[in-house]
Amino acid sequence: MNDKRRIYLDYAATTPIETEVFEAMKPYFIQNFGNSSSIHSFGREAACAADEARRKIATLIGAEPSEIYFTSGGTEADNWAIKGTAYAHKDKGNHVITSAIEHAAVMNSVVALEKEGFDITHLPVYSNGIVKPQDLENAITDKTVVISIMMANNEIGTIQPIKELAAIAKKHKVIFHTDAVQAVGSIPVNVKDLGVDMMSFSAHKFYGPKGIGVLYIRKGIRPDRLISGGHQERSRRGGTTNITGVVGMAKALEVAVRDLDKNYTHVKALRDYFVERVNKEIPYIIYNGDKESRLPQNANFSFEFIEGESILFSLDLEGIACSSGSACSSGSLEPSHVLLAIGLPHEKAHGSIRFTVGKDTTKDDIDYTIEKLKKVIANLRDFSPLFAEFKNNTVTV
Repeated sequence: MNDKRRIYLDYAATTPIETEVFEAMKPYFIQNFGNSSSIHSFGREAACAADEARRKIATLIGAEPSEIYFTSGGTEADNWAIKGTAYAHKDKGNHVITSAIEHAAVMNSVVALEKEGFDITHLPVYSNGIVKPQDLENAITDKTVVISIMMANNEIGTIQPIKELAAIAKKHKVIFHTDAVQAVGSIPVNVKDLGVDMMSFSAHKFYGPKGIGVLYIRKGIRPDRLISGGHQERSRRGGTTNITGVVGMAKALEVAVRDLDKNYTHVKALRDYFVERVNKEIPYIIYNGDKESRLPQNANFSFEFIEGESILFSLDLEGIACSSGSACSSGSLEPSHVLLAIGLPHEKAHGSIRFTVGKDTTKDDIDYTIEKLKKVIANLRDFSPLFAEFKNNTVTV
């Protein structure tokens, strides 16, 4: 692989650390290494860095510093928001509402609650991958204690009408959480404008370090703590503060917001060019998700008659990194729940691939990928009994 071109088109999975971010983090690995809970000068330096990071992140998303809680990432933040709120309000009710296309961090959180006796409603998303506000309105009962609907989907990139959904929740006095892991850094996000009570996001999705995230908790909302320990995060989440992580996250968000318009324009233009060429040059495909209300970097296709994993592995041999739209690559024989939720039959859902471009992607990268993709699809279909049957039936008809 060393002498082969390598192209990364999996930015929804993770991103490289921005140079500015790495430089901001470096002093806290070696020189300023103190524990922010210590009261000596080393600890005070670390605490000051954490406080400044908290203030910066709060300002960038329209929150107050006291509403920012550091976590180990989006998964922990989602778990805390959903389980913590459900536990804190179990005297009121045991009903939780989410959507049918949530990330595994949310899906498995509600599965865990269901095993404990909570009732779960999964709102449908229809063929465009978007929740209808009226469905949420109809689903709320006097037992509903928390609603969690993602801002943007990690597989098909669709963006939900969060402001409208949060307003419905507020009308019914139900706490509303959104998983914004894919959205923050890619599109404008302001918690006050959105009207959400809680919001999760993670640094490594916007060119920051892995292992650090945030749960925004609006003042007055008090989910039960999930991680017992010391008095960190105002006694609501135990564990030594990851100073290098929080400094890196704050810097990464600062850079992402600063360059948002430029990066949005760049990735959307490349995504649109990619989609246009694939639609024109490769037959028997489905472009999954809403065409307009979606993240600018996301393109998810189903290639009929072949398996997504075969496409993924073939492209990887050509030095191209992307993701399968199917869960098969993680050991499951079932296709993606997201693709099934938008109405794709199993065989088409199995043939899905997600491509996500980034700020360092070039038009030449896209051209190279399309040429390799065309050959891969043609080769795989040559060996596909489904495609052979389809061609024979077409000729017969």
